[in-house]
Amino acid sequence: MAVKKIAVLGSTGSIGKNALEVVEQRPDLFEVVSLAAARSVEVLAVQARRHRPRLIVVLDAEAAQRIKALLPEDLARLVVHGPAGYIEAVVSAGADVVLSAMVGAAGLMPTFAAVRAGITVALANKETLVAGGEVVMKKAAETGAQIVPVDSEHAAIFQALLGSRPQEVRCLWLTASGGPFRGKSAAELEKVTPAEALDHPNWTMGPKITVDSATLMNKGLEVIEAGWLFGQPLDKVRVVIHPQSVVHSLVEFVDGTMLAQMGVPDMRLPIASALTHPERLPWELPRLELTRLKALTFEEPDMKRFPALAVAYAAGRTGGSAPAVLNGANEVAVEAFLAGRLDFTGITACVTQALEAHQAGPLESVAEVLEADRWARNQARQWLAARGGKS
Repeated sequence: MAVKKIAVLGSTGSIGKNALEVVEQRPDLFEVVSLAAARSVEVLAVQARRHRPRLIVVLDAEAAQRIKALLPEDLARLVVHGPAGYIEAVVSAGADVVLSAMVGAAGLMPTFAAVRAGITVALANKETLVAGGEVVMKKAAETGAQIVPVDSEHAAIFQALLGSRPQEVRCLWLTASGGPFRGKSAAELEKVTPAEALDHPNWTMGPKITVDSATLMNKGLEVIEAGWLFGQPLDKVRVVIHPQSVVHSLVEFVDGTMLAQMGVPDMRLPIASALTHPERLPWELPRLELTRLKALTFEEPDMKRFPALAVAYAAGRTGGSAPAVLNGANEVAVEAFLAGRLDFTGITACVTQALEAHQAGPLESVAEVLEADRWARNQARQWLAARGGKS
């Protein structure tokens, strides 16, 4: 395999750190050409010293000044900031592959810039397709940009579908661990704390996605994303609770065959697969010991106790701007929950009221996607303020 030049968007987050661990195993195959983060400048400075990229990007001028003070002069000269800097990290650094791992809708613009430039995207930022799937996939078809999923569930389906045709698929099955509250009653869910929500039983992830996993909103977002990635209607994308997180997802074919992708719950595995696609290479990563597995269990998701999944399905079926509103309102609600301004069940309530207040319409540009996102955030903040929370 020829050396691949990698741009890492969100390098200081969980996915970004894992990706750099993968890259460091094979320095003969990868070159990191840009690193982008928000404000975690101490971590970013260590990464920059180690990988010596061509470009280093942070969120704003204040973060830029802080990281420059931590870097030698030759690296400090490479620091840029702001939305234009994130796009520069994608299109001006000579990347062959863009690992899109920024949190939330902030990843949409730089990811779209990569797609517009025809660059392969290793996609870990599901919000890009949730909010702007129609716009992004249309542009990818025009430019030939390949989108290779990094999320373990979509990576599993991507691999299971290799060599098949869309008409051969009966159903895509996304597995979900059920999060930390799988056995809790509705009354108990009203009292859970941010600390409890962040204590995921199987995966180590960032705070936003961990809370989304606890509400099952993450799985709802993944349903919408899967529809765009694999060209299937949402009625053919199903969710099943699988507490062991060993089967990462399955494809059911029209002849009754089911193909499952299995592995230990370690994000370095799907990251490595995405970065080297279409090749498979040996890695020093954890392997699944089949003889040590005691049980693999599956159950229906409870959409009454975890209504976020049903809300996401409804928004996905509505289409147009509804998924962008779903995502934007959810980001505000999760932030409020983590800050102690909203209870756990209020997250879905906040999202639901935003969708009910919104008149969904078609989205034909990134600007329209961002406007729907902006509207949703304002609506969610107004709702929080009316309930006594702070925006």
